[in-house]
Amino acid sequence: MNVVKKDWNAIKVNDSWAIFKIMSEFVEGYDRLAKVGPCISIFGSARTVPGTKYYELGTEVALKLTKVGFGIITGGGPGIMEAGNKGAQQGGGTSVGLNIDLPFEQSHNQYIDLEHVFDFRYFFVRKVMFVKYAQGFVVLPGGMGTIDELFEALTLIQTKKIKKKPIVLIGTAYWTGLMDWIRNVMLHEEKNISIEDLDLVQIVDTADEAVAVIEDFYKSHDLTPNF
Repeated sequence: MNVVKKDWNAIKVNDSWAIFKIMSEFVEGYDRLAKVGPCISIFGSARTVPGTKYYELGTEVALKLTKVGFGIITGGGPGIMEAGNKGAQQGGGTSVGLNIDLPFEQSHNQYIDLEHVFDFRYFFVRKVMFVKYAQGFVVLPGGMGTIDELFEALTLIQTKKIKKKPIVLIGTAYWTGLMDWIRNVMLHEEKNISIEDLDLVQIVDTADEAVAVIEDFYKSHDLTPNF
C-alpha cells in the first residue's frame, strides 16, 4: 500500500482561492506603504520587556533615527517592536507596525500611528513589506523570527536582488558568537560564503553608533525603493 498517496488523496486541497487573499495583502501593503517615505526596519524579540537594556536601546535608536529623517517600521507587536514604535512617536516620526496574528502576539502595540497599522495573515507577505520599503535594518537581540528577518535581508543583498542597504546589529555580546560562526565555519572551513559578505553587517553597542552607520552609508548612496 502506498500510504503517502492514500493519505494525500484524502486531503481536499483548495489553494486557488488562497491566491486572491495573498494578492489582496500585497496590493494593500504596496499601496499604503509606498506613501510612507524612507524608513528603517527594526527587528528584535517580542519578549523583551520595558525597562531592560535592549528595550531602552530600541526606543533610543528609533527616536534618533526619526531625528535624522527616517520613519520606523516594526512588526507591530510587543518587546523590541513596541520599543521601536515608541521611540518613533517620541521623536515625532512616522511609526509603522506590520502586525501578524500569533498566539503570544495578537494585537498591535499602542505606539503605532493609527493610519500605519497593518494586519497580515501571511508571514511571507509581511517579510516582503519589511524589506521593500526599508532603507536599512537595525537588529536587536531576538529569537527565531528575528534571525529569519536578518537573514532574509542579508540574502537579498548578497544575491543582489535588492540594492545594498545598511544592516546594523546592536549588542556585541549577543551577536558576536553568531558572527564568529559565520566567519570561522561558513567562510573559512566550508567556504560557503565570500569574505565580502562579512562586510554586509556591522555590530555596535549604542544607538549613536547605529545611527552613525546609517548616516555614513547615505553620504555615498541614494535613497531608493527595493525590488
